Amino acid sequence: MATHQQLAPEKVSDQLERWLAQDGRRTLGGLIDAFGEGSFALLFVVLMAVPALPLPTGGVTHVFEVIVMLLALELTLGRRTVWLPERWRRLELTSARQEKFVATLLRRIRTLERFSRPRGRWLFGHRLSGSVFGLAVLGLALTAFLAPPFSGLDTLPSIGVVVLALGYMMADIALASAGLLIGALGLASVIFLGSIAVKAVKSVF
Repeated sequence: MATHQQLAPEKVSDQLERWLAQDGRRTLGGLIDAFGEGSFALLFVVLMAVPALPLPTGGVTHVFEVIVMLLALELTLGRRTVWLPERWRRLELTSARQEKFVATLLRRIRTLERFSRPRGRWLFGHRLSGSVFGLAVLGLALTAFLAPPFSGLDTLPSIGVVVLALGYMMADIALASAGLLIGALGLASVIFLGSIAVKAVKSVF
């Protein structure tokens, strides 16, 4: 007879760590192949973790945000399998610069996993919930993309996407709601501080 531990789904952090431990180049396409073409939420976590961390990124954040917006649009429109151009599938996820991002990401995910548990599971896994999830991610990723450069304002909406996606993967409505709240605060910050910047520029000219 199977034990409860055997029936429990594998943790997100363990899945990621096992994939990262594999030999060879670790690309976006390899991640999709390893976790299945329906792994939208995991891709959101990995890609938006880069702008979510307050570390220098070398301009790669906008590339990741554009990819996330495309995937979120696919999910919103009802697509259930990931499609990406071959050029983006070849994108390296674990270069020397990005390894520190991955290590930090795994630590943060494990922290959330200790407190998360399935809550409101019936809300997840439906086509409508997937579309709503995709729409929320699209809005937050767009907010991060439009945030003024070097302002750090893309951090909150990016964290919102990561927490929301983890909540979706763990079927935890409380964690998903926390992600939406963080993202909403990020959106408000971008709008508020952006309007101040526009007024300052107008006053000069």
